[in-house]
Amino acid sequence: MSVHLQREIGLLKKKVLALGALVEESVLLAAKALRERDETLAQTLIDGDNLIDEREVDIEEECQKILALHQPVAHDLRFIIAVLKINAELERIGDSSGNIAKRVLLAKSHLAGFSSDLEAMAYKAQQMLHRSLDALVNLNAALAYEVIAADEEIDRFNRSMYEKMEECILRAPESARAYIAVGGVSHAIERIADHASNIAEDVIYLVEGAIIRHHHEDRAPQQS
Repeated sequence: MSVHLQREIGLLKKKVLALGALVEESVLLAAKALRERDETLAQTLIDGDNLIDEREVDIEEECQKILALHQPVAHDLRFIIAVLKINAELERIGDSSGNIAKRVLLAKSHLAGFSSDLEAMAYKAQQMLHRSLDALVNLNAALAYEVIAADEEIDRFNRSMYEKMEECILRAPESARAYIAVGGVSHAIERIADHASNIAEDVIYLVEGAIIRHHHEDRAPQQS
């Protein structure tokens, strides 16, 4: 690997990790807005989404430049491909944080009856994101597999939330819009977990060179 390519890959890694930290902060703020039903914080989060979008575009352009100028191969090429995919997943997580904030504004007081379940979901999704980024930093495929395995619990939470929401709508159809917004919060948290799981898959691709999407049950963590 040339000195120039090595330097540019190092800078690219710093950029994607900085974006990861920014996105993780957006998830934490969304969870806080949800927990405290803080409409001002929710609006601040919505207004700040542009920064994540700008960073995502910058990283994509940097990847394209490296591909064009250096034509990397083998592990370097895998790294660029993985960064492109992780970059897109992080931007979508930022969007999901914004969606939580928007629905906090719509649901308002109706969140109270769901707060403990939603907070538990949000905490688990935050942990999945944090651990997927740790797996990226440390190139830890075993940790990435653990993140993927955790996604099913979030899916169960989400299904349970929708069942509760439907019961509430049947009891109080005049509040249907607010309860649908509650369901939107649950769905946005579930999407954050899905994107964190996708980041973990990309880490496994980077470390092992294996594409495991749709084949989780057939794969086992590699022993180091």
